[in-house]
Amino acid sequence: MSMTAVELGKKIKAGEISVMEATKACIENIKTYDKEYNCFITVDEEGAFKQAEEIQKKIDSGELTGPLAGVPIAIKDNMCQNGVLTTCASKILSNFVPTYTSDAVVKLMEAGAVIVGKTNMDEFAMGSTTETSYYGETKNPWDTNKVPGGSSGGSAAAVAAEEVPCALGSDTGGSIRQPAAFCGVTGIKPTYGRVSRYGLVAYGSSLDQIGPLAKNVTDCATILEIISRYDKKDSTSVERTDNDFTSALKDDVKGMRIGLPKDYFTEGLDPEIKDAVYHVAEVLKEKGAIVEEFDLGMVEYAIPAYYIIASAEASSNLERFDGVKYGYRTAEYTDLHNMYKKTRSEGFGAEVKRRIMLGSFTLSSGYYDAYYVKALKVKALIKQAYDKAFAKYDIILGPVAPTTALTMGESLSDPIKMYLGDVYTVPVNLAGLPGISLPCGYDKDGMPIGVQMVGDAFNEKAIIQAAYAFEQTREYKQPAAVAERGL
Repeated sequence: MSMTAVELGKKIKAGEISVMEATKACIENIKTYDKEYNCFITVDEEGAFKQAEEIQKKIDSGELTGPLAGVPIAIKDNMCQNGVLTTCASKILSNFVPTYTSDAVVKLMEAGAVIVGKTNMDEFAMGSTTETSYYGETKNPWDTNKVPGGSSGGSAAAVAAEEVPCALGSDTGGSIRQPAAFCGVTGIKPTYGRVSRYGLVAYGSSLDQIGPLAKNVTDCATILEIISRYDKKDSTSVERTDNDFTSALKDDVKGMRIGLPKDYFTEGLDPEIKDAVYHVAEVLKEKGAIVEEFDLGMVEYAIPAYYIIASAEASSNLERFDGVKYGYRTAEYTDLHNMYKKTRSEGFGAEVKRRIMLGSFTLSSGYYDAYYVKALKVKALIKQAYDKAFAKYDIILGPVAPTTALTMGESLSDPIKMYLGDVYTVPVNLAGLPGISLPCGYDKDGMPIGVQMVGDAFNEKAIIQAAYAFEQTREYKQPAAVAERGL
């Protein structure tokens, strides 16, 4: 379980490890350690063993030859899987078993990956700490008093805790990149439209993207290559031919133009994170990259624009959870409207209700133009600011979050503080751009620090190449508690 996904895949292909052995090791680690971390909502032990047997036969017959054939993987619990409980970490979907499978998950299964279970998350992906889950908070394997980040905290923590070699998450405003930074792993948020959203339970439809979380850049590029494919079932899916991301795994940044936005290194950023990100810039400079500081602009408008747009889309998307068609229904009610109200009051958590109310308000008559339309205009201006930057630079380098992992309970009491923590990640979603987060150092308490690299639309290869080049200068580090298991 200490191997990367690609390393494990090679051993399985060579016959040194069987698919069943890898799957059993994975399930065993989940059973042993997940009591402490709470990374999983559902573990599909029976289904995983059945998949392992079938995949082994296909590997033996030469039908499956891909890099992830036989490798166990976890899926964030907002992606549908036929016959497997899919809850979005909410009481309202606590009994929902889909009859179809998310397109990204189908692609992984076709590549021979073993789906072992569904990971914990902030309820309906609304949160930055994985504390708003109906199934209890996930803990950070680096320090169980700290949050793992969110909303894909279960996926990030499961990889860091070596319960799975890799996982899928979803990113609406930083939900892959920020937990990757907090848990010391690597995560990619692809360009909007690169990966199909079919079967992903929607939060903010114009912002959501599925992406990988793993131990290193190679694993993430490999997974992204598998799940990136045009899907006619998703109207926002874009047909591309440049999905060969593993070809970008080159230790070469000579002549690459890298921009450091001055706006990112102002008040509010932890000095240790600032130093760590500047160190990354220096390393890439030494390897031949051209690094410059510049004014990006529009950064201060990203958070208000994002929360208006995301909440408006959430209030619309979550209308379907009413107790009629599927999911939880209140036990006692007098009429249809009373059933709607009671079901939604009992079924949704506080943060989800807060965002639904905010979204319904901004879409209401009299406020639509003042808030929602204005936020869409700001979104367009943010995209223009990035377009201007990418006319000059190949990638933009910056922090992932203003701080390292927060203490449990710290931001639940102050939602605004939690929202402001997304300041470096949400502009990327608003502009629909690709971003990668990878570890670049540790703070004085030994908690991981992440660096973010952002590329122009559909230029994932640039960020993968730069991230891979930097990664060659440091070793992947396990949380102390995980490292002790190997002694």
